[in-house]
Amino acid sequence: MFDHLIHADWSMDERKRWMTMATRLSDGWLIDSAFKADSPSVFVQQLAEIGRNGRVLVGFDFPIGVPSAYGVQTGFADFPAALRDFGEGDWSDFFRVADTPSEISLQRPFYPRISRKGSTRTDLTTGLGVLTFADLLRKCERRTEHGPEGCALFWTLGGNQVGKAALNGWHGVIRPAMLDGALLWPFDGTLADLSRRAGVVLAETYPAEAYAIFEGRFLRRESKSQQADRLGKAPSIHRWANTNSVQLSPSLIAQIDAGFGPRKTGEDAFDAFAGMVKMIEVVEGRRKEMSYPWPEANVWEGWILGR
Repeated sequence: MFDHLIHADWSMDERKRWMTMATRLSDGWLIDSAFKADSPSVFVQQLAEIGRNGRVLVGFDFPIGVPSAYGVQTGFADFPAALRDFGEGDWSDFFRVADTPSEISLQRPFYPRISRKGSTRTDLTTGLGVLTFADLLRKCERRTEHGPEGCALFWTLGGNQVGKAALNGWHGVIRPAMLDGALLWPFDGTLADLSRRAGVVLAETYPAEAYAIFEGRFLRRESKSQQADRLGKAPSIHRWANTNSVQLSPSLIAQIDAGFGPRKTGEDAFDAFAGMVKMIEVVEGRRKEMSYPWPEANVWEGWILGR
């Protein structure tokens, strides 16, 4: 299986991009401390170097895929093929968020660039030729018994919007890494298939789903943004590591036992670690990589690792 795991808590704000890295040991994993990510171009170079010396799985907490109702209209065979062309030729405006309804198109599907009176979801469904806003949700983003509905990729308003982070990550990391030979899960195969070859595999994660694994869910009176509440999860994090043959580096132990520090970026470092927990659980087979038999996940929509 994989020799290295990397999890990135990504953001439009470079100050909030934090990562963790785990290395396979003979009897488990060693996780190093969370650290601030380098620039996207440097990060891509670093991934290539690691991939030349082993098998590495990299997780990002932004969508990697598009809703199938949109994808089938593009004329491409699948999402990886489309992403290689996005930003080029007829698709040169893809990474520019539309300002007005008249600018929305298949080639420019993200909207709106800024909050402006009169901007509606209907603008987006009309511009993209779908019947309902629900058509712009990927299967893995829809409401389930385990969680609420996510935000549609192309709608870029609201505190839970993910579109701008996805655009930043696709343009700065995913697309350049693919052009350098990186593969995408689940589009290019299962984890078992992808882990048999040296190189880099990129996947989508959702750190908040990992909290339950180490009994770290934040209660109603708690907040991930508060150092004291993050610190309250330290005992359960240590129990999870001890139970599952996971070693924590001394510097990571210091971060955990300090609630990942007093700064606002502490919540990003916390999520960088939490996402790593879920990746280890999946790679070790304690969680299924993909629990829902949805064919479009391998063509257009992708999936959240371990959902």
